[in-house]
Amino acid sequence: MEVLPTLRRSLLVALALLLTACPRPSRIPAGGTTGEDVPTGDPFPKRPAVEARKDASADAALAEARRTAQSSPDKKKAAEAYLSVRKAYPATTAGQDALYQAGVLFFESRDYANARKSFNELLFENPLYGKADDAKRKLALSAMEVGAYRDAYQTLSSLAEHAEGAEREQLLRDAARAAEGAGLYGQSLTMAVEEAGKARTEAEREAAVARVEALVEGRADFVDIARVAEGLPSSNPAWPVLHFKLARIYYHLREWTRLEETLNRFLAEAPQSPFAPQARELLARATRRVEAKPRTVGVLLPMTGRFQPVGEAVLRGIQLGLEGSDIELVVKDTQGDVNKTGQAMEQLAFDDGAIAVLGPLLGDDSKRAALVAEELQVPLLTMTRQDGVTELGSYVFRNMLTSTAQADAIADYAINVRGYKRFALLYPNIPYGVELADAFWDQVVERGGVVRGAERYSHDQTTFTTEAKKLVGRYYLEDRGDYVEGVRDLQGENLDAFRRRKALEKVKSNVEPIVDFDAIFMPDDWRRVSLVAPALAVEDIVTNACDARDLERIRKTTGKKELKTVTLFGTNQWSSLKGRSGLPELIERGGKFVTCSVYVDGFFVDSQRPATRTFVRKYRETYKQETGKDPGLLEAIGYDSGRMLRQLVEKKEGAPRTRAQMRESLANLKDFDGATGRTSFNEKREAVKQLFLLSIDNKGVTEINVDQEREKAATGGSGS
Repeated sequence: MEVLPTLRRSLLVALALLLTACPRPSRIPAGGTTGEDVPTGDPFPKRPAVEARKDASADAALAEARRTAQSSPDKKKAAEAYLSVRKAYPATTAGQDALYQAGVLFFESRDYANARKSFNELLFENPLYGKADDAKRKLALSAMEVGAYRDAYQTLSSLAEHAEGAEREQLLRDAARAAEGAGLYGQSLTMAVEEAGKARTEAEREAAVARVEALVEGRADFVDIARVAEGLPSSNPAWPVLHFKLARIYYHLREWTRLEETLNRFLAEAPQSPFAPQARELLARATRRVEAKPRTVGVLLPMTGRFQPVGEAVLRGIQLGLEGSDIELVVKDTQGDVNKTGQAMEQLAFDDGAIAVLGPLLGDDSKRAALVAEELQVPLLTMTRQDGVTELGSYVFRNMLTSTAQADAIADYAINVRGYKRFALLYPNIPYGVELADAFWDQVVERGGVVRGAERYSHDQTTFTTEAKKLVGRYYLEDRGDYVEGVRDLQGENLDAFRRRKALEKVKSNVEPIVDFDAIFMPDDWRRVSLVAPALAVEDIVTNACDARDLERIRKTTGKKELKTVTLFGTNQWSSLKGRSGLPELIERGGKFVTCSVYVDGFFVDSQRPATRTFVRKYRETYKQETGKDPGLLEAIGYDSGRMLRQLVEKKEGAPRTRAQMRESLANLKDFDGATGRTSFNEKREAVKQLFLLSIDNKGVTEINVDQEREKAATGGSGS
């Protein structure tokens, strides 16, 4: 079986995402070529660099140094005696012998740095020295001791090529240690496997296999493992270690065919291996990946931790949607943890046989679940606002209110129903605000509208005078001709400082606001909106156009017969709980300044849509006493998502029996009548539905019948 091409291809695509093993700095690929600058060959010249000559004086000095060394208990001092001969007679045979003896003494006294220096000098001068092999071996061992593992590996592997028997085996063992120290795990693995194959005793065999196991677990490169395993006879004691590791690699790479081939061969060749039970379980797990239970649905939600309340809210909706059915619901607690989410997704696919999975909610959790769902080809209906989540694979669907959907709904209503063309934006400088402002701007331009002004503010800001002034041109007064002219008129008047200041204030107050927009889009929380709206009124931006009595009061106060009114538009963050008066808190705090405004939401508890009313009634009957409150968007989304799958599973004809069939059924779902609207999935597997457009008046919040208003607009019955 040719495993190397598959591994190389798979590693390039998926290895960094799916495996936690750290990449290693070196490898030796198949064919013997090096993956990086791995030392090879003999580092010493083939000819002596110095032609040593025989010299009687030098020989006598060497003999004297030998006597000194034999009588001295201090090996380092004895080595110095030899080095003095070397220094006095450098180009003699005695000088080279002295250099060798000094190196031996340094080695024996564990002065490996000087031993290495002596042997290197000797072998460079004369690689054909009579005891060159011994010098090279001691040089290599000294190099290992000082951490020069690559040099040690180069020398030891070169010596092993020409050695035989026990000497060769020892050299290979030393070379393997050096390779491992140098990070040359591929070479180290090769030697360890060879050592395992040649082991004579059980102890030697166990030691070699243990070394192989240590190398394949997070050290040797995966391609090296495949290279060593390929062609290795199953009689080698290391064979089970390598092939079980290969199987695990295939599992993580989702190479299912290779995985099954490898595991089947493993169990046939090594049924008694300690890894055999794990191999059988892995094979069974891989087989189960395609065995879906048509009436089992998985759920991924944070049921503990800081996000537990939102997880419980969604689960209540799902359970209500499946009430009375025989669908088995398998709930996995993600705890808001990405890793736990991935593991839970795998469990639902492999162990529980879920035909589809609902959730998660959180952005990062959903991305992780989406990746696993696509790898395992399990339909995932996520309920997150995370951008681009459905782009992660064709098995990933989303049923949740998104920023794009809200911006689209508001822009469509404002332009195509109300007839507005000119807009201003006022938004918080946070991801939510910026994202929605950008999306709305795009939708306005796409529909032929224009954005006249855009101002953003800090998320914790409480006063908005500056932003309101900028929107109507009252902030940079030096750019206003009427203001400059008024100031110029004051120059000719003889006024004291007090009167001049008062006169200047009057000039400023007389500067008319430039309201060149029909509406203001404010994507922010209802608390902030209740503070911003009054600040707009201070700058003569009239927002309560539907209040005829207040408009008449403003006309009398200002003396203006014609008033330019502006509509405020918002997002689902405008939704607020009811306060003490029974009105939403937004109205209690914002008062008349927020009346006549319109905002969008994915669910409205007081909607008169039949499917929504049915859901609200069921929820109140089941959970109102337990929770003490009405359902919100999360409960409604969970309810609809559960009912979507239920509708598909319980089809009398053509109910999906496999995950692929479930995916197709979801993709073709059209006009599902749910609590959050009539839903279909588009080509990007995003839920498309008519959102709830909500109007504010002094009596509360009411749902706008968009279809009726659109019909009126088409016949000329409304507009501005």
